[in-house]
Amino acid sequence: MSWWRETLNESMENSSSECQPRERLEEQTKRLQKDMKKSTDADLAMSKSAVKISLDLLSNPLCEQDQDFLNMVTALDTAMKRMDAFNQEKVNQIQKTVIEPLKKFSSVFPSLNMAVKRREQALQDYRRLQAKVEKYEEKEKTGPVLAKLHQAREELRPVRDDFEAKNKQLLDEMPRFYNSRLDYFQPSFESLIRAQVVYYSEMHKIFGDLTQQLDQPGCPDEQRERENEARLSELRALSIVADD
Repeated sequence: MSWWRETLNESMENSSSECQPRERLEEQTKRLQKDMKKSTDADLAMSKSAVKISLDLLSNPLCEQDQDFLNMVTALDTAMKRMDAFNQEKVNQIQKTVIEPLKKFSSVFPSLNMAVKRREQALQDYRRLQAKVEKYEEKEKTGPVLAKLHQAREELRPVRDDFEAKNKQLLDEMPRFYNSRLDYFQPSFESLIRAQVVYYSEMHKIFGDLTQQLDQPGCPDEQRERENEARLSELRALSIVADD
């Protein structure tokens, strides 16, 4: 009865070879879904914080005293609100086209894992009953032994058929499921790239416009830095901030 051992051994090898890619795919899908959610949450928090900063600046008394400062902060506030709006649009698109598909793909794994467990249970039942048949085949062929052998073979037949059906289904469908992942995820990642390209293209326009509004002709960053350092030195020279 070496044929059944070969069948069972082959099934166990197939089970082991299926397990690692399946478990790795499940782990990677869940991790990617979690990381994408963290990324979009961080993006929203960033743009919301930028809007809050500009609003806080608008409420600063300096805006009431200095028209130039008010104009500058107003321009910043407009840019931050535009950024936040585009960021929200980007996050909504990523949620719809990337995170939700990842979530739906992950929802397949519980039923897939259950099918593997059912196949493994059927395999154990098959091995147990086959061992029982072998035990009677090795005994002296007396009437009672032949009767028990016949009964054991009858018990084995439906169990073997059940295992072979479950095993064949997994061997047929598992590779198809695994190989379909690229076709499933490719549209999502293309959408992710497009969303990022559109967003950063808009950011380039927004901050380009803001730069034009804020830049003072003939006043490079190095000069501003020197002017700030000079003002800071003047502040440090005041008696109220002097070191004791």
